[in-house]
Order: sequence, then C-alpha cells, then structure tokens
Amino acid sequence: MNDSIGALQLADWRRRVFGMYAGVRHLGVHDPAAAHEFWRSARDELFAGHPQSPLLPDDRARFTGLTVARYDPDWRFELEVHRVEEPHRIVVDSATDGPIPFTLVGTVRIPYLGTLDVWRLAVYGGGLFVPVKDALADAAGGTYSGGRYLIDTVKGADLGPGSDGDSLIVDFNFAYNPSCAYDPSWSCPLAQPGNTLRAEIPVGERMPR
Repeated sequence: MNDSIGALQLADWRRRVFGMYAGVRHLGVHDPAAAHEFWRSARDELFAGHPQSPLLPDDRARFTGLTVARYDPDWRFELEVHRVEEPHRIVVDSATDGPIPFTLVGTVRIPYLGTLDVWRLAVYGGGLFVPVKDALADAAGGTYSGGRYLIDTVKGADLGPGSDGDSLIVDFNFAYNPSCAYDPSWSCPLAQPGNTLRAEIPVGERMPR
C-alpha cells in the first residue's frame, strides 16, 4: 500500500475511534449499558469495513461481529489513582514502532481483585495506558493470551475521569483485544506483572469462537 494512503487511512481510523469514545463517555454518564452497546456496534462496523481493520482478509470475509460479553454493571468502577513516590520506567520493544517507554503513574485498586498499574506513555503525545490480563487468558473461549486494553488514551480509548482529578472510570466491560490478537504482524505492548489479575474477568471482548 502507498505510504501516503496508509497514513490517511490510519488518521481516519483514529478519528473514528476518538469519536466513538466521545459518544461512549456521553452516553455512559446516564446509561453505561447503552454506551456499551454503542461501543460494540461501532467497533463491529470499523472491523468489518475500514481499510485499517486488524482482521486478516480471510477473517474479514467471514466476520459477523466481535465476541463481546453482555454488559454487567458490577464490573464498572470509579477508582482513585494511588500515585507512586518513585517513578518506575519500562521499555517495551515493538517490531513496528521500536522501543516504547512507559513511566508508572500509580495504581488503582479493584475491589476484591487486586491492583492494576497505571502507565504513562513517555513519548510524544503521552497518554495513560492500563492493560489487564486475567485468569481466562489463553483459555478456550477466553481472553487474549497477552491481555486486553482498558485504557489507552493516546489512541482514544478513554472512559473519562471520575468525580475528581485523581480518579478514573475503569469498566472491564470495555476491555478490548489489541490488534496483535487478530494479526500477528502487529506488535503491541502487553500486560506486565502489575497488570495481571488472578481472577477471571468474564466481561469485555473475548477471543473469537
């Protein structure tokens, strides 16, 4: 593909994803379940028809929709970010984008489940990044082996802040697979040990049946 055409298509994909999450945040204030249905439908449309869809050609030809569990309000949380005293930095190697540096912002405590690290993308554009890997990872009919994404604000995946500036909306119903779950030629940052939960998370996007 011509690089210029690919760049324009990618910009359009990002534009649509940012618009989708703006709609999710608007609907989610009063009806998170309706926001989730809108999100699911919009992502199905993007995956089915957009040139930047991560689906491989054969998978796109038989695509009928992403595998997403029914919305469960018990998996939606407003969580305070407990900031770390000493910043921790990691670098994730990427075959497509080279080394990607992240700095630890803090942690959020998931009731009865444990904690998840909240990372900041330490390059141009910045952004918060919260992946999660659960006990269903790599299980038949379960979740992606490398984990899913909850928040990735540099790419638009953002459910918004909580009631104050130190909190985030963390809704596992919106957990989604990175592109590398569908196309192995993609290289994606995956969940680190601090973003791994022992429990099963039955909501959000699952691997295809």
